[in-house]
Amino acid sequence: MANGEPAKRGKGRPADNGVGRDMLLETAKRLIKDLPPARVTVSLIAREAGVDPALVRYYFGDRSNLLMAVAESMLADSTRAELDPREPLAAMEQVIRRTAHFTSSTKHIHRLMVDELAAAKSTALGEHLGELNRGAVEELGQLMAGDGETGVRPVNPAFLHLALLGLFDFFASAEPVVRQLVPPGTDMKQLASEYEDFVVDLLLGGLRKQPAAE
Repeated sequence: MANGEPAKRGKGRPADNGVGRDMLLETAKRLIKDLPPARVTVSLIAREAGVDPALVRYYFGDRSNLLMAVAESMLADSTRAELDPREPLAAMEQVIRRTAHFTSSTKHIHRLMVDELAAAKSTALGEHLGELNRGAVEELGQLMAGDGETGVRPVNPAFLHLALLGLFDFFASAEPVVRQLVPPGTDMKQLASEYEDFVVDLLLGGLRKQPAAE
C-alpha cells in the first residue's frame, strides 16, 4: 500500500508461514508419540509449527477432529502393505506385527483412542472411530472365512482384535512395569522386537489349524 501499511486480511485462511494441513498433522503426530494426548493442545501444535492457532482450527475445525486425523494417519502408516488372502498365516502375521507397530507408535495410544476419541462429545466422531475398529475386525473375519482346510482356524474376530490391542498396548504404555521384569540396562527396543516375535509365535500357534485326525 502507498502508506507502507500491510493490507488487512479477510476472513479466509489465516497467515500460514508456508505451513499447510499436512505439516500441522505431522507436527501433531510427532507430539502425540511422546506426550499424553491431554497435553497436545491446539496452542501447543500451533506453537511447535510456528503458526497462529487459528490456522489449526481452519484446517481441522477443533481439537477432536485433529486427534481423529492423527489416529487415522497413524493407522494408515501401519497398514500400507497389502494382505494376501491366499497365504492366511502369513497375512495374519502381518496383521499381528502391524498392530504391534501401531500401538508402539505412541506410548499413549490407549488414552488417545479411549479418553479423547471414544469419549468425545461428538456422536459422529465416536461413530467414525467405531468404523475404524469394525474395519479391522472385518479384515480379520475375511482372513478366516476365506481360508481352506489348512492355515487359520476360525475364532471370534472381535475377540482377536481386542486381544491384539491389549497384548501390545500394555507393553508400550506400561514401560516402567516392563523394566521391573528385566535386568537393568536392557535394550528396550530389542526387547520390544523379541516380545513382538513372542506374540506372533504364541498367536499363530493357537490360530494354526491342526491336521484332521485320521
